[in-house]
Amino acid sequence: MCGIVGYVGNKKAVDILIDGLTSLEYRGYDSSGIAVNIDGKVELFKAAGKLQNLKNIVEKNYNEISKSTIGIGHIRWATHGAPTVENAHPHSCNCGKVAVVHNGIIENFKDLKERLEKNGCTFRSQTDTETIAHLVATKFGETHNLTEAVRLATREIEGAYALCVIHQDVPNTIVATRRNAPLVVGLGEGENFVASDVPALIQYTKKAMYLEDNQIVTLTPDSIKLIDIDNNKVEQKVETLPWEPVALSKMGYKHFMLKEIHEQPDVVRNVLSGKLRAIDENVVLKEVTLDKEKLKNLSRIQIVACGTSLHAAMVGKYIIEELCEIPVDVEPSSEYIYRKTITDKNTLVIGVSQSGETADTITAIRQAKSKGSHILIITNRPDSTMAREADSLVPVNAGIEVSVAATKSYTAQLISFYLIAIYMAEVKGMGDLSDLKHELIILPQKIEKVLAHKEDIQRYAKAFANSKDFIFIARGINYPTALEGALKLKEISYINATGYTAGELKHGPIAMLDESMPVLSILMSGKVYDKILSNSEEAKARNARMIALTDSMDDKLNELFDCIIRIPKISEILSPALAVVPLQLLAYYIAEFLGKDVDQPRNLAKSVTVE
Repeated sequence: MCGIVGYVGNKKAVDILIDGLTSLEYRGYDSSGIAVNIDGKVELFKAAGKLQNLKNIVEKNYNEISKSTIGIGHIRWATHGAPTVENAHPHSCNCGKVAVVHNGIIENFKDLKERLEKNGCTFRSQTDTETIAHLVATKFGETHNLTEAVRLATREIEGAYALCVIHQDVPNTIVATRRNAPLVVGLGEGENFVASDVPALIQYTKKAMYLEDNQIVTLTPDSIKLIDIDNNKVEQKVETLPWEPVALSKMGYKHFMLKEIHEQPDVVRNVLSGKLRAIDENVVLKEVTLDKEKLKNLSRIQIVACGTSLHAAMVGKYIIEELCEIPVDVEPSSEYIYRKTITDKNTLVIGVSQSGETADTITAIRQAKSKGSHILIITNRPDSTMAREADSLVPVNAGIEVSVAATKSYTAQLISFYLIAIYMAEVKGMGDLSDLKHELIILPQKIEKVLAHKEDIQRYAKAFANSKDFIFIARGINYPTALEGALKLKEISYINATGYTAGELKHGPIAMLDESMPVLSILMSGKVYDKILSNSEEAKARNARMIALTDSMDDKLNELFDCIIRIPKISEILSPALAVVPLQLLAYYIAEFLGKDVDQPRNLAKSVTVE
């Protein structure tokens, strides 16, 4: 779920809602809608596809819609149910008096839906969000108080959400709340706003209040009331929004890094938007010019990158070789440029850089280009030097990443490699990849589940924060995940963390193991699961403190590991894109517990522009 806008005041609500949704389009979406109160009746206007489709509907009905001075709007990325008008937000109840927009995922919606259907509710969509509309309507029937109805409803909801609710019988009132999904209130004169991100508000007000988890805000044109889920009054903390676009993106999180970790579901949606449209359609990469003839003549692929981008490249090697059967070499740019460049016109060279300005990688791709190689660039900056050098380009569209430690840009690079591999495999006619494409589409939902259940990670972070050393082990496609987990930890906490292939543990590193050494094993279900389990038992026999990161419910893990971080079930080939998220959180919470400067760790820069 992607973007929320709400307005109550004295202006035409529809203009503000449409402008706000337009400012949130960058997040990626597949349907949109608004709900407004016209002459005492809540009316919904929804459209599948691009926002322009909704704008066309609004234009045709503008004289009627523009009468309203209150409304809520939404752009949606489909998770529960296809991207249809019926599944688009807002959603309503049987009587049509309630309208709800929602970002996030309701984990217990099936149980709630079953209960509500038994009580006479009729569902018109396949979404989890419609459950909220019926639940709020039920609670309103009991209390005749919209704020109380929302409060009671959220006590029964499990999962992540940002909600905005209006009710026909409660004029000029919006009730909004959040849990593990961002929501910001904008304060005006005789008007108030609510949105999932600042860009939707900034042209109207510079005063904002960031909601915290389980807080509920009631907005009217002239008032803002804030309570918690237990109905206690909460002090309002109003901030002045700065002009700088970078500073706008913090959204009330303690650090940019934590905010950017939480942005990753939307980042994945944004990378996929327009490229992976449906599981039965080919991937579309408009700026990639590799046709069947060029791919047929490729003898190999070289990937050059640095730091976190290098780890994404290592995952890319596994994906491309698995799906395309083309040999792939991965090398740090800083090493590639100081040896003889052995490449030619039958070699595809992929350069990966968050900034597109990494000096070593720029030099590497220029050397390869001089030999006639086709250059494909993966970057977060399509206006960068590397992008201008490219023959083919995949912009990752992760948005501004402020924290020096890369999180969302890494995930965006991973998703870009999946898209590139699928694209090349489809051009080559390598077979059906619909299962993988389906998993990519629902990946944001699984990341949201990890982010909604991070209490164990916080507890383990506190338990291991005083460690002087840390070992991460994995095999196969998740070996780079172990390297990335170790890198994140050492970058921001300054703990000496190292990633190893699990099979190499006994070839030297095992000498370091004792009761003071934490070993984190990445045990994802698949062909190497049993082997990593065996390597973990070897570490346990040396009294190491054992942590598991796994999607398995294997009972054997409970005896072997001191701590278990469980994530949703996922295929082995896609697992790096999900497994990295808890490792980012673990690094963050350890560094925060130690009081480190999380966003600006010592000695590091966001973009390394020198060799």
